[in-house]
Amino acid sequence: MAKELFTAKVKSVAGLKVECTSRDFSFYLDEPRNLGGTDHGMNPVEALLCSLGACKCIVAKAFAKLHKINLIDIHVDLEGELDTDGFTGRNKQAKLGFSKIVTKFYIKADNSEEEIHAFVDFINKTCPVHDTIENAPSFATEIYCE
Repeated sequence: MAKELFTAKVKSVAGLKVECTSRDFSFYLDEPRNLGGTDHGMNPVEALLCSLGACKCIVAKAFAKLHKINLIDIHVDLEGELDTDGFTGRNKQAKLGFSKIVTKFYIKADNSEEEIHAFVDFINKTCPVHDTIENAPSFATEIYCE
């Protein structure tokens, strides 16, 4: 079994703004002003939705020919339902993370609707980010005091 380790580093910049780095790439995440941030970037749950959508688009583009899908264009819209009272502590019974994620595929292809539906099923079953969210990995925490 081939296993590859992916890494990321996140560093606090100012307030709630953080710099996210992986390989030679970086971007900033923040929170909107109404959640205590400075609105200098999308927040982590928005980034999670973007990662999910990006992964699904990449899987579609990578496997379209193999599945005989003449993919002309694809875009994905995502919606995540989150009760902010959960992570802010206002409601101890509220789920902290998304309670529902909806993916809306917009596909232009020279294929039948049935073929496109089967391909979308394949995309959802093959997308690593979808699988990570749907089938949570084990977690470990290590703490280093400086």
